[in-house]
Amino acid sequence: VQLQAFGGGLVQAGGSLRLSCAASGRTLSSSFMGWFRQAPGKERVFVSAIRWGTGTTYYADSVKGRFTISRHNAKNMVYLQMNSLKPEDTAAYYCGLSRSGYATDPNDFKYWGQGTLVTVSS
Repeated sequence: VQLQAFGGGLVQAGGSLRLSCAASGRTLSSSFMGWFRQAPGKERVFVSAIRWGTGTTYYADSVKGRFTISRHNAKNMVYLQMNSLKPEDTAAYYCGLSRSGYATDPNDFKYWGQGTLVTVSS
């Protein structure tokens, strides 16, 4: 499985961005796709996730009501719509795939895309 994340950029506080993650290879309906972020000098933390087969979504408390995760099965794409962005959302964002079912620990995700940088200015 290969993952490629893109869509980051520079945005002012209150603005929006949509991140995309393209998956290629063997993506099973039981897969669990997640978005994580990592600020400089900090650990990678869970942001949101979606079950590939059912579309069930999960969010970190810090982004609930502002971010929306979705997927397009036929295109093997996962999206993260980020609205009402705050300076504290600044980080490199990574998409990951887990075959272990529900997970929010990055150690449970075997496959990763490269990071895409999101910078939110105040």
